[in-house]
Amino acid sequence: MSTRTGRPARAPHSAAPSPAPRTAARTVLRLTTVAACVPYLSLKIAWIAGSHLGIPEGSALRRDGNSLMALNALTVLMDAAVIVLAFLLTRPWGRRVPAWLLALPMWCATGLIAPILAVFPVQSLAAALRDGATRGGPGTGPDELLAPWVWSIVYTGFIVQGLALGALFVLYAGERWGPLWRGRLDVLTHGATRPARRLTGAAVAVLSLLTGAVHLLWAAGGTTGLNPARTAAMDLDARLNDAGYVLFALLAAAGALTLAYGRGRRIPLLLPLAATWLGSAAPACWGGWLTLTTLTATAADPKLPTPLMSLTYAVQMIVGTMVAVAGAHFFAEREAARCD
Repeated sequence: MSTRTGRPARAPHSAAPSPAPRTAARTVLRLTTVAACVPYLSLKIAWIAGSHLGIPEGSALRRDGNSLMALNALTVLMDAAVIVLAFLLTRPWGRRVPAWLLALPMWCATGLIAPILAVFPVQSLAAALRDGATRGGPGTGPDELLAPWVWSIVYTGFIVQGLALGALFVLYAGERWGPLWRGRLDVLTHGATRPARRLTGAAVAVLSLLTGAVHLLWAAGGTTGLNPARTAAMDLDARLNDAGYVLFALLAAAGALTLAYGRGRRIPLLLPLAATWLGSAAPACWGGWLTLTTLTATAADPKLPTPLMSLTYAVQMIVGTMVAVAGAHFFAEREAARCD
């Protein structure tokens, strides 16, 4: 069929779909992410300014002084980075950002928020069943760190941030790097880095399971290797936190072993990649954070990590570093193969 000018008529179904719905979804997700950051940022800024809003009279946070002030300033910057990421993932200039400059902070954000997403709803449900009212964070008492409403508001905000920012990252990464993880697992049967991938996968699995075993001991109620502060705070919430780390350790081990030795033709490549990303990020980032927050602890401080705690956090960070380096090489190899 042709028009009067002799040019072929364009079929009605060949018109490119309008990007408006996807753009609108990204805008909503960006606004949701920014709005979810407001409660946490407002509280932190208030505390930096000297307010004790939500901090009970007997809380140790009123006595931590300059070290707490520095940590509050750092966490303000971290949450502000979430807002920057939300714009980066939705604006045209975000496509020109180097891959590592986006992937690294997203991996860190995933690691810090994922345990809250996994554990906080379970803690709230357990509290509701036990006390007849939803509650988050450590138990109430004269020496509690924060008022219960602070934990609820802040952690709910983190959950909304994680879901909205995660959705934005999935949309962004699918468009920019989708071909690198499409296909089945059997596409990895060859490659120059296969021996190194197998060695790294085995090391990641072994180290992850070792740290997972330690957290399993603590999740079961054991106090071996815990400092006095952690021993005194060993309630159901703390045990659920450790159980969450066991879950992430299993994810990291399963994902790494599948990528290194798996041959399944029916397994999408994305599944073990996502498991390794998530399972390595959470223990590594929280291990780093818990180490950072205790750097100023003195020998007499009950919060000073024991050798076993420090070793566990260090191994978690080592696993994260191994996965990050191996992942960079893996995707570089995939990109090179795609361009050939």
